[in-house]
Amino acid sequence: MTDTNDGGAAPQAEGAAAPGMHILGQYIKDLSFENPNAPRSLTQGEQPKLDINVNVGAQQMGDDQFEVILTLNAKAERPDMVMFNVELVYAGLFKITGVPKEHMHPFVMIECPRMIFPYARNILSEATRNGGFPPLMLDPIDFAQLYRQNMAQQAAAQQEGGEQKPN
Repeated sequence: MTDTNDGGAAPQAEGAAAPGMHILGQYIKDLSFENPNAPRSLTQGEQPKLDINVNVGAQQMGDDQFEVILTLNAKAERPDMVMFNVELVYAGLFKITGVPKEHMHPFVMIECPRMIFPYARNILSEATRNGGFPPLMLDPIDFAQLYRQNMAQQAAAQQEGGEQKPN
């Protein structure tokens, strides 16, 4: 029996599960907020320089379960002092089904952090607000672009390592 599909996409093979993702849980693994120069850091002054770093990691927890870890670091400083330094390690436990093995890595590293980022963003915002500063509102992150950059860096590092010849 053949299924017809008005969308133009090929029908799924019988027995093949449609790709699916379920968030089994999400949680703070680590949260650190430092305000080392309070109360001086809370006074009006020169606009601080803000440095933000984002990192994504994942580990397989079972056949179809993955823990995805999103690490956000933000540091605000003026030339004369650090105003605040915050680190959030936020994670989600995901059950992923129906994704072909060759597509699993990009799926886990792009789609899963995309799902938990709004929650991590809110926690970071609240931490800076509770620390006496205006809420830090991170812009949305393009996790697909971040994934491509990381893969390109890894490929370049492997190529550099492979080209070195012993003397």
